[in-house]
Amino acid sequence: MQLQIKAVENYLKELYGSARVTGISELGGMPVEIEGGIKGFGYGKPYLIEFEAKGKTQSVVLSSMRVQKGFGHDHFSDRAAILIWQNSVFNKLPGHVRSLDVGYFTHDGGIFSAGKAEEYFILMEKIEGKEYFLDLERIKKDGKLAALDKERTIALSSYLARIHANKHDDRELYLRKIRDTVGHGECIMGLTDSYPDNLDFVSWDDLCGIEKKCVDWRYKIKGKTHRLCMTHGDFHPWNIMFREGADFTVLDRSRGEWGEAADDVSSITMNYLFYSLQKYGKLAGPFKELYELFFKNYLGKTGDDELLSVIQPFYVFRSVVVASPIWYPNLDPTVRAKLFNFINNVLDSEEFNYQDVNSYL
Repeated sequence: MQLQIKAVENYLKELYGSARVTGISELGGMPVEIEGGIKGFGYGKPYLIEFEAKGKTQSVVLSSMRVQKGFGHDHFSDRAAILIWQNSVFNKLPGHVRSLDVGYFTHDGGIFSAGKAEEYFILMEKIEGKEYFLDLERIKKDGKLAALDKERTIALSSYLARIHANKHDDRELYLRKIRDTVGHGECIMGLTDSYPDNLDFVSWDDLCGIEKKCVDWRYKIKGKTHRLCMTHGDFHPWNIMFREGADFTVLDRSRGEWGEAADDVSSITMNYLFYSLQKYGKLAGPFKELYELFFKNYLGKTGDDELLSVIQPFYVFRSVVVASPIWYPNLDPTVRAKLFNFINNVLDSEEFNYQDVNSYL
């Protein structure tokens, strides 16, 4: 599809009163040709749009979802629902990048009525900073911690403690969160469905056994509706942008405004374990220090020891992501094996011991 520049300007005029597009580039990439339209415009790519409005220079990010099969994104309506939801909740979460609007494309690159919509997009403010995963890559390479690394772990765990303190009373939303974690296309069952056949590190029987255990865990957890709280829903290092010091903004809130605190805690701490497995073959060194520091600070601020008896299926969700041959095709086979050991042993543990993670490997 070629996105029409005139259509972009007309759309921006509706938001800002006047607009003249001065430049468009793939975010983090080279400028694109905008004479008449954006040639080679692709769904799933974020674009930085620079324009003038009422004598001021403005910058916004226009992003759509990649058209793909699986993970609950099969239909146009699936992707539309996600972006419409994101626009409605991004601005409600402290510290999240702001959504400015949500809209849709037509087949010929225009922006018209909902009846002609082909794909939706979301318009967000531009945020400066660097993704947190770059810190983890550096630590994996150097094997050393800086004082700032500890400060950032404290900042992240304190942020979650703060947003999770916002509780909500809605039984059905908690039931849905637990159900979706097991059965949604973006979560455990959708991810296991994406695993290719005839893998040498896991069989269909293995995956079936894991799913059955997760259903058992669903019934252990779903009655804990008092735990419903404000969540991010996809709190991982690629969705966290740090600037100077421990100042950060979060991106891409997902899968519900209200959920289970263990979802966010497992999402971020899984990455300390994942990076450590790649470097040391276990949770060790600087990653062990950050992992335990995160839990100690979070639990100290929240007093939520019950989290350790509900986090198990959420760790399964995050583990099948990082063990996936789709997302990580070049991962060392021994790391995948240890991740599946972790999955099975965590599912068999009534209370997760964050101070003895290596016993699950």
